[in-house]
Amino acid sequence: MTQRPMQEPTLLLLTALSDQPRHGYAITQEVLAISGGRVRLRAGTLYAALDRLVGEGLIEVYREEIVDGRTRRIYTLTGDGRVRLANEAERLYATAREARRRLGIAARPGFGPAPKGATA
Repeated sequence: MTQRPMQEPTLLLLTALSDQPRHGYAITQEVLAISGGRVRLRAGTLYAALDRLVGEGLIEVYREEIVDGRTRRIYTLTGDGRVRLANEAERLYATAREARRRLGIAARPGFGPAPKGATA
C-alpha cells in the first residue's frame, strides 16, 4: 500500500526532530527556521499533531522534565518515523528533480548533476 504524501506541517515537524530530541517550544522555533519563517505552528496545532504522530508511532516521548512546576515533554523520532521521513524526502526530491528537468533548470551546486540538456 502506498502512503499518502505528508502535509507540510507534518514534514516540517518530523524534520525538526530528525537531528535531536526537542520540546514543544523548541519544535516550533525549529519549524519556523526550517520553513524560512513561512510556517508558525500554534500551540493547539502543534500538540494535536504531536499526539497524532505519537499515536501513529512516528515519534515518541523521549523524556519528561519538570520546568517551573510544569511537565515538559521532549519528543524524538522513532525508527518508523525516520523511515517515513526519509521516504517522504526521497519522494519530494524525485518530484522536484523531474520538475526541474521538465523546466530545463540546471541543478544548483551541491544538488546533483544538471538535467540532460539543461543550461545554467
